[in-house]
Amino acid sequence: MPSEVRIIGGEWKRTKLAVPDRPGLRPTPSRVRETLFNWLGPDLRGCACLDAFSGTGALGLEAASRGASSVVLVEQDPALARGLQAVISRLRADERVRVVTGDFLRVLPRLNPGQFDLIFLDPPFESELLASGLAAAATALRAGGRVYLEAPGAWTEADCAATGWELMRNLKAGAVHAHLLKRA
Repeated sequence: MPSEVRIIGGEWKRTKLAVPDRPGLRPTPSRVRETLFNWLGPDLRGCACLDAFSGTGALGLEAASRGASSVVLVEQDPALARGLQAVISRLRADERVRVVTGDFLRVLPRLNPGQFDLIFLDPPFESELLASGLAAAATALRAGGRVYLEAPGAWTEADCAATGWELMRNLKAGAVHAHLLKRA
């Protein structure tokens, strides 16, 4: 696993983000992030984003770098959350990006329903959080909002439809299956 990843576009392009040695922590590869942000478009101005399992913060900070008006990074590991806060301070991004320490499924009810345009859902692959994470994400999305789902296996159109989602785009890169979803 790399010891660092870089933000690939926007205001903080080339900024390094540390990748601490933690079980289950695997940042989204640069190639996958590049494709995802090509799908989303280069400018995310006005977008409210939630990075549900932040880890290194690569997805949420990439969105903020590309102009998202607000980003909430949710991280359960207190040491990783402190590291994220240090990066936010270094980037002087305190007005647009905030860290919430805790379990995503417990934190989400404390946030306003329907406030996010984009949710990054990339739970640890060995966890059983995909279905419950998607169900929780549905309550947090605005109408027309999208979810980026990263999983160890591909979600088909039928899998998505069975859980109330529509598959917009998908790709496979190594062990990563990336999906862009919207409510069906």
